[in-house]
Amino acid sequence: MVTLEDYQSDDPIAWCPGCGNFPILEALKNALVELQKKPSEVVIVSGIGQAAKTPHYLRCNTFNGLHGRTLPVATGIKLANHELTVLAEGGDGDGYTEGGNHFIHAMRRNIDLTYVVHNNQVYGLTKGQTSPTSELGYISKTTPMGSLNPPMNPLLLAIALDCGFVARGFAGDIPHLSNLIKDGIEHKGFALIDVLQPCVSFNRVNTFQWYSSRVYKINDEPEYNPTNRLKAFERAQEWGERIPIGIMYRRERPTRDEQEGAIREVSLSKQGIDPAAFEGIFEAFK
Repeated sequence: MVTLEDYQSDDPIAWCPGCGNFPILEALKNALVELQKKPSEVVIVSGIGQAAKTPHYLRCNTFNGLHGRTLPVATGIKLANHELTVLAEGGDGDGYTEGGNHFIHAMRRNIDLTYVVHNNQVYGLTKGQTSPTSELGYISKTTPMGSLNPPMNPLLLAIALDCGFVARGFAGDIPHLSNLIKDGIEHKGFALIDVLQPCVSFNRVNTFQWYSSRVYKINDEPEYNPTNRLKAFERAQEWGERIPIGIMYRRERPTRDEQEGAIREVSLSKQGIDPAAFEGIFEAFK
């Protein structure tokens, strides 16, 4: 039986006390244990940033790569061995700025992985500069007169690209977030879970208290149907006095590994390909 102990890492955690990353880490571990995923069956990929340190604090297969390049690596891992449970972790800066194009095309290709984005609306690692999701007028060291850019809405973008699983969680509600991560992992295809993650050091506006007084669980409403794309568009735009969390949109689509003939039946990692065979392929492209 898989327990929380199996995922316990000895690495000291470098996040600030009270950081919203702590409950996300706890929710992630809870989800993996509740799904009885063995650490050997799980790969977590990240880029650069405070959120990207998450794999360091879990004992499982990990890959910590370049800033914004999380999803290409996660895609390669999943296509090479689609029997693995692959998760990508990162912040709103890493995922939506440097990694923005990769985010778009991973959804288009419908890679079967779960992307957990810690959205604190700032660059936390580099001392609080504005990120793609910072509010219009947000004051930071790089925008002392206030941000001139309207915030990006990743949920709207994902729904527009017909991403099969689009959800928003809140770091202040661990059980709800754990269930979202479980649902995302079990979904066959690309799953986006954008997590409202307060930054206690740099974002003094979007605090735990600020979110707690606004968030509501959209899936508790019996009339809400997450398969209705137009309704999902409407709710994804709701922000301010009321902020929905939960599964905004979901539908089934063929995944990339189901469509690729070379790996449809047998994972690439189990096909017994001699690595030396690639030398001839490389020569042919010279």
